[in-house]
This record gives sequence, C-alpha cells and structure tokens, in this order.
Amino acid sequence: MSAPLPAGPAGPILPNPEALGLEAVLVNAVLWLKLAVEAAGALIIAVGVILALARLLRTLFATAGPSYLQVRLTLARHLALALEFQLGADILATAVSPTWDHIGHLGAIAVIRTGLNWFLLWEMREEQREIAAAAPAKPATERATSPAPEPGPGPKTHGPPPQPARPDP
Repeated sequence: MSAPLPAGPAGPILPNPEALGLEAVLVNAVLWLKLAVEAAGALIIAVGVILALARLLRTLFATAGPSYLQVRLTLARHLALALEFQLGADILATAVSPTWDHIGHLGAIAVIRTGLNWFLLWEMREEQREIAAAAPAKPATERATSPAPEPGPGPKTHGPPPQPARPDP
C-alpha cells in the first residue's frame, strides 16, 4: 500500500510531476509525436511529387492529358498540406521548448503557409476560368431539343406585392 498524500491547508498536496519523472515522459511523448507529424509531412510531399510527375508524363506523351496548370496545382496542393503538418510539428516543439528561435521558426512557417495558400487559391480560380473558357458552347441543335419549361402560372412580374392578411379585431 502507498502512503497517503501529505495534507496542506487547502487539502492534499500532490507530488511534483518533475520528481516523479512525468514531465520528462510527457516531453518525450510530444517530441515523438512531433517526429511522426514531420514524417507525415515529408510523406505527403513525396506523394505529391509522384502524382505531379505522373501527370507531367501524361501531359508530355498524351494529346488530351492534364495541363501544366493541373500538374502545378497537384504539387501545390500537396505542398500546402505538408506545410500544415510541418506547422503542427513546430507548434508541438514550441509547446515543450518555447524558445525565441522556435517561436520565430513558427512565425516564419505561418507566414509562408498563408502566402502559399493565397497563391494556391488564386491559381485554382484561374484554372476554373481557363476550363470554363475552353469548354465548348452547346450546339444550336442541342439547345433547340432541350425540354421546354412546364406551362403554368409563373411568378407575378407586375403590380404591387401581395399584402398579408390582417387578423379581425
């Protein structure tokens, strides 16, 4: 049986986590987690590079493959996601060892991530515009054979809007 905890004026006094070695265990667990998150970020970059290379090869050797813009976007999406993982790893490192160096590193990654995400969003919008501009217009025969709207009362387009009914007093 363990000895009872010593009592203080406000109740039992808990043992110092440092004396029990719990702080070292927690710091080591967070550092292992940081390593795993960094490895996941590196794996995401590797997958992105492989997918971008595959798309690039299809672009070079096929007549109707993905565009260079799609290749760049594939890689950029993976880089942005990997950067999120790296930011998470830096947050973990800063949590257990908050030095000015770690805080500066964290701030720099946050700025880079924000800029990369902004450019990624801009490029995705440009890609959508290019795809919309390159899409062929519907032929006149296809427009003429599309079903006509159902006949019936349509929305009122003239006169004042209807007034709500007033309750009788």
